[in-house]
Amino acid sequence: MDIASGRAALHNSPLTQRYARTADMHNDIRISLVIATYNWPEALRACVEGCFRQSDRNFEIIIADDGSGAPTRALVEELCARSPVPMRHVWQPDDGFRLAESRNNGILAASGDYIVTLDGDCVPQSDFIARHRALAEPGYMVTGSRILLNQAFSERVLREGIDLQSLSLGEKLRYRLQGGLGKAAQLLIKLPDVARRRHRFSFRRIKGCNMAFWRSDLERVNGFDESFRGWGYEDSDAVARLYHAGVMRKDGAYSTEVFHLWHREAKRDQASSNQHIVLKRIASKTTQAAVGLKEHAGEVAR
Repeated sequence: MDIASGRAALHNSPLTQRYARTADMHNDIRISLVIATYNWPEALRACVEGCFRQSDRNFEIIIADDGSGAPTRALVEELCARSPVPMRHVWQPDDGFRLAESRNNGILAASGDYIVTLDGDCVPQSDFIARHRALAEPGYMVTGSRILLNQAFSERVLREGIDLQSLSLGEKLRYRLQGGLGKAAQLLIKLPDVARRRHRFSFRRIKGCNMAFWRSDLERVNGFDESFRGWGYEDSDAVARLYHAGVMRKDGAYSTEVFHLWHREAKRDQASSNQHIVLKRIASKTTQAAVGLKEHAGEVAR
């Protein structure tokens, strides 16, 4: 067989065709990036600017706002006016920590088939959307990973407008040695989609600041549960309910890392009681949110 014939045979092989179909399927996925925010416009600017510089532009941005004031509204208007991708602002009144409801509002406003969640204090790497697209698979959700920045480096990033996406290898290592970055290996190594599947529920690496779901799966479990008030575990609850509904989990570490800016921790008065609720639901194999997407039917037009 000559070289031309060999190439033709390889192109037409079942394996090559299967990979081509998979790539086409991934390219066709409509992704909605839902960014949760509350009264920190400086961090939100860094987050959204990072989203504007994505290598994959086939997505939309939904700002899910838990009651921020005028400075955030003005910033979002500015960013929407020059966004390279479709962008919307969904706001709810400030009535305490209502992250689950804010995320549900963002999901309802989204037009995508695949929902990626991000927090407004996190700056994505330039291949963040592309990596999530590559990991998307029917029957699975993805729990991503984050890299913590310390207080001094976070303040410098916001003050000087440091582009975290373009850090050189030397800068990454230097900031890691200086304590500015909590870890660096995940920035230096990108692992393919192998050995990522988890077949049991675990609290490990569940971070609502970086997750991805098929919209149909979220609708099947009624989205995030708005009965969770105060900080903590609404993300773990969603993962647990999806698991009991038959949705397995992929680990997005060494692929989807985001830079998490330092901030003072929110009050965690409800954390222990929220965790107790999740543990009870795991035991009872609960799949439905007590208050979720269904309760907002018709409120937010897609």
